[in-house]
This record gives sequence, C-alpha cells and structure tokens, in this order.
Amino acid sequence: MTYQEAIDWLFVQFPMYQKQGKKAYKADLNNTLLLAKHLNNPETKFKSIHVAGTNGKGSTSHMLASILQEAGYKVGLYTSPHLKDFRERIRINGEMIPQSYVLDFVTSNMLFFQQEHLSFFEMTVGMAFQYFVDEDIDIAVVEVGLGGRLDSTNILSPEISIITNIGLDHTNILGNTHEKIAFEKGGVIKENTPCIIGTTREDTLLVFEKLAEEKKAPLVLAEKQLYKNYDTDLLGHYQRENMRTTITGIQELIKKGWSIEEKHIEQGLTHVIKNTRLQGRWQQLQINPTVICDTAHNKEGLSITMNQLRQEAAHRIHMVIGMVNDKNIESIIDLFPKEATYYFCQPNNSRALPAISLAESFKNSIRDYSVYSSVYEAYQKALKNADKEDIIYVGGSTFVVAEVL
Repeated sequence: MTYQEAIDWLFVQFPMYQKQGKKAYKADLNNTLLLAKHLNNPETKFKSIHVAGTNGKGSTSHMLASILQEAGYKVGLYTSPHLKDFRERIRINGEMIPQSYVLDFVTSNMLFFQQEHLSFFEMTVGMAFQYFVDEDIDIAVVEVGLGGRLDSTNILSPEISIITNIGLDHTNILGNTHEKIAFEKGGVIKENTPCIIGTTREDTLLVFEKLAEEKKAPLVLAEKQLYKNYDTDLLGHYQRENMRTTITGIQELIKKGWSIEEKHIEQGLTHVIKNTRLQGRWQQLQINPTVICDTAHNKEGLSITMNQLRQEAAHRIHMVIGMVNDKNIESIIDLFPKEATYYFCQPNNSRALPAISLAESFKNSIRDYSVYSSVYEAYQKALKNADKEDIIYVGGSTFVVAEVL
C-alpha cells in the first residue's frame, strides 16, 4: 500500500463528518476508548490543552501553539478539517506528520479499524495521539472536532480547557438552542481543571457555571481579564477576541508552572502563520485585484467577516460563495452585502448545496449574480470581471476556500 492509497482508504472506508454530515456522527466514546486501549492509551502520556467552541477554536489553537513554540517547547497541534493536505491536521512545531508515519499507522492498525468499524475522525485522533507520544512532545494543543462532550478528542485530561464561544451551528446534531450547544461543548470541562470561556452569554454562562461547579473546575472568563493588545499576523478583526482568549489561557498555564515570558507571547502572536502554517483566516491571496478568503461559515463568524469586508476600501466587491446543505441560509442572507456581484458555486463535496439552490435563496436580497457548477469556474470569472481596485471575497464554506487555495 502507498501513502496515497492509505489516505484514500481513510477517506472512503468509514464515516467522515466533513463528507457525510450527521450520519457520520457517533453519540458515544466507546469506539474511541477501544482504540485508545488498543494503542496503550497514548492520551495519558502527554500534556495537552483542549480547545472547543463554535468559532475561533482553530485560530486560538494555532495562537497557543505558536506562543508555546516561541517559549521553546516541542508542541503538537491537532486541528480539523484540513484545507489541502490531510497531514495539516497533525503537526509538531508547524511541520506536518510524515507520509511514512501515516502509512505505517494505517497498515499496522487496519485490521483493528475494520473489526471495530471506526470512523475517519476516530482513526485520525488515534493517529495524532500516538504520533505525539512517539515524538516525545512537551505539550499538544488539541482542537475539538464537533461539540465536545462526545467528541473523540474528549478522552484527554488537559492542563486547561478552553471554550471560545457559543453560536448556533451544527444544530441538527448539538441542539437548536444556545443552552443545549453550551452543554455539549461544556463536556470538555474536566475535574479540578481550569476552563477558560472566551465570550459569554447570560444563558450559556449559567450552563458553564453549573458544569464547572459539578467538576470543581475553576471557571475563568476571558472577557474579565486585563491583557495587553498585541500585534498579530492574523488579519481578521475577529482575531482580537481569539487573542484575548489565548492570552488568558497562557496566563493559566504560567500559573501551573509553564515557563512562558512576555517576549514569547509577543513573538508567538506576531508569527502565527510562520510557526504553524495556518491558512484560510482572512488570508490575502493577491492584490490588484485583492483576493481574500475566509472559512467563516455560520452566523456569528460571517457577521464579523462581512462587516470587515464592508470596511475595506474597494471599488466593487465580488463574492465567490458556496455552502453545504445543512446551513440555515435564511438566517445569514442579510449579513451579505447587497450591492456586491455574486458568483454562486458548488464545492466538490457530497454535502455541498447545489449552486442553483443557493442562488435561489439569495436572489431576492441581492442585485447581481450568476451560477457556476464549480468553484474554479466561479473564481476565474470573478478574476476576469474584477478591476484592479476591486475586492474578491471567497468563502461561505471551508470547502470553497480549500479549492481556491
């Protein structure tokens, strides 16, 4: 078996949420616990930070990893989904897991995977945790895949837990109220372990306070902490909130004895992209015309990115937009600029919403649009139509951004 054959096998053999949606979600940790036992419980052999939340958990994870790297630690980073290469999910000090390790892990454990009917995400989490142990890391920053309570990453006993914020996303799985979603994400709160809450709402704070009290876990509200406003190479306005959450997390690590100085925080936030290779967060791909891509895909995330887009100086705005079929489109249409030119497209994914259906939802709220069967076709048309002073925004789905990258 080659590396590519191993990756193809992972993608098609078992359920994968990014491709199949709700039916790939497993409502317990039984398989993850079986896999952990099979691998001799790697999750108990390294220190970790566990990061959950509706928006910003990926950026926050990368900021944390960058600061810890600057402090001289060997840092594992587990995030999802990937944009271009599966190996983006599993990194140490910014370097992706080697193809040879992926191949060896899959071939060595394939029989067990088949016998226990493990999901794509379960196998990937096991691979990451085993890799971190084999490489003798100092600490791993681990992003929750979906929810928290029943996520495969939730077998960790972390140094700290972080919940960035709560919004109405994945409501078909996590619940249709902020309180229900907070309960699922609050599942990462562990016994006697500090939990940082990035942004609070009155209704969700009550949920977190109850869970923290049950677990005797100190609850730290980032909004109430004093912190210095640092520069960062992440240009989205929403990164200020993520920075505040990150610094609060770092302060808790320092209290626990981790050696992190002011200069490490400053350098880490300045060099997030360089240190961790983060992509797709208000990323500028070119100028004349300016092309910006961003993976924001729910109401809370899009409200911030669309406000920032309107503030950018531009003659015209061109929107290359595609979405998946489980989004509540009606709730986000008013966030998008009505005066822009739209190029609706369908990413190459089984969960993608047909471009014609997306256009049908938007048509009464915008003035100028066209429909394309692929992201590539839509993007090329936008490039052709845009003047040098214009802005092209690419987004609506992680899959659309991935195809343009």
